[in-house]
Order: sequence, then C-alpha cells, then structure tokens
Amino acid sequence: MFHHALEYAVELEELSANPLDRVKLRRPKTSGEVDRRSVVNPAQGRELLVALTYCGRTRGPMLAAMFACMYFGGLRPAEAAGLREKDCHLPSSGWGLLTLEKTRPQSGKRFTDSGEGFDERGLKHRAEGTTRIVPIPPELVTILRTHLETYGTAKDGRLFRTRTGGVISASAYAKIWKEARTYALTPEQVASPLAARPYDLRHAAVSLWLNAGVHAPEAAERAGHGIDVMLRVYAKCIDGQREIANQRIQAALVG
Repeated sequence: MFHHALEYAVELEELSANPLDRVKLRRPKTSGEVDRRSVVNPAQGRELLVALTYCGRTRGPMLAAMFACMYFGGLRPAEAAGLREKDCHLPSSGWGLLTLEKTRPQSGKRFTDSGEGFDERGLKHRAEGTTRIVPIPPELVTILRTHLETYGTAKDGRLFRTRTGGVISASAYAKIWKEARTYALTPEQVASPLAARPYDLRHAAVSLWLNAGVHAPEAAERAGHGIDVMLRVYAKCIDGQREIANQRIQAALVG
C-alpha cells in the first residue's frame, strides 16, 4: 500500500522517483538443517507413542500407529496418512516392508481436483506411479498388525482414518500430538523444540539411521531424499562421527 502511494506521488510529480525502488530486500539465507534439539532418542520416542494412546477415547489410540510409522519408518505425515493395507507386508516375525505409492496431503477444497480437503497424490520428488520400498523393524510390524486387528481399515484400504472413515486433518493430529507431549515430556521439554511437531519423528528416524552407521545412499533411499539434501539437512544430527573418523584416519596412517 505504501509503495503504491509513493508511485502515485511520482505520477503527480511530487516525487522524482520512488525511493523504495532503491531498497533491496535481502532475506537471510536458511540452511534447512534440522535443529538437533528437536530430535528425540528411542526412549523418548516410545514414551510419546504410548502417551498418544491416552489422548481421547478413540482418536489417540486409532492414530498412535500412524505416528509410529513416522518414527520407526521415517515416513512423512502425508505418506503415513495415505498408507493402505495392501502397501504393507507384515510377517509374523522379523522385518516387514512398506511399499509407498500414494500420499494424502491436505490442500484445501479450492486446490484439489476432487473438491475434497485432501488429494491423493504420488510420492514427493518422485514421478507419478513410482514407489518407494521402506523396510520396517519388527516393533513397527507388531504395532501395525495390532492396529489392523483392532481397527481394520477405511473403505479404500487406508489404515488411518477418522471414526467416520475420513482422512484425518493435519490440525487434528497436530492437536493430538500437542496433548501427547504434555503426558510424555517434562514441562521444560514441552517448552523446548523437542519433538515439537509430528514431522520431527521423521527427523528422529533418519538421524537414528545415520548415527547407527547406515550408509547415506541406503538411508536416503528409505527416506525418499536425495543424498546431498539428506546430508545437508541432517549434518548436525549425526552425533559422534568425529571420533569415529579420527579412529579410521589413525588406523589408515598406521597401516
């Protein structure tokens, strides 16, 4: 508005030029790196998942497994929301597999082809129709098997839904997450960035993989990241790598 007013003053020849045109706004560059203070350890992650089961009569328990997919499988929230029974290989023992193909991002009715609040889309950064295979540990296999036995699926096969079968909204699961944090964390932790958003569970998963020594290409494939992006984003969450690097360099020098 102020810029337009100055432009009008130029038209009236009250000003020779718009002084704002000489002002160059320089936005601070953001690294995109994950704040390591937001990353939970395995004990904290499990405590948060248990706390979700105490949120409401049914909503928290029905969605606890969705959050578990973010933590144990590194799924994005929209990927977890779009997970279908046919996407899951859940053996009675050992590791399972998730074959990710669809996501259910929330866009608003004005921006979807269906006129609904959610669109069914392919995977982020992937061509339409491509899939991503994500191995999942036995702990998550058990969680998903129990979820299916207890709650079944929506009509279209989705594992996670509202009581009426709809897609759970981002605001709804964010509200549940906020409540769960108050049950699982200390007041100081609640006020901190620790697991402040559901997405931070995915950050914790990828950070755990890298800290466990999973090679970057494998971790990137599981997470659906480019290797360069993943290493840049999670650089400060890879703990203890300096000492390991020193030992390897020392061994090479001695050898």
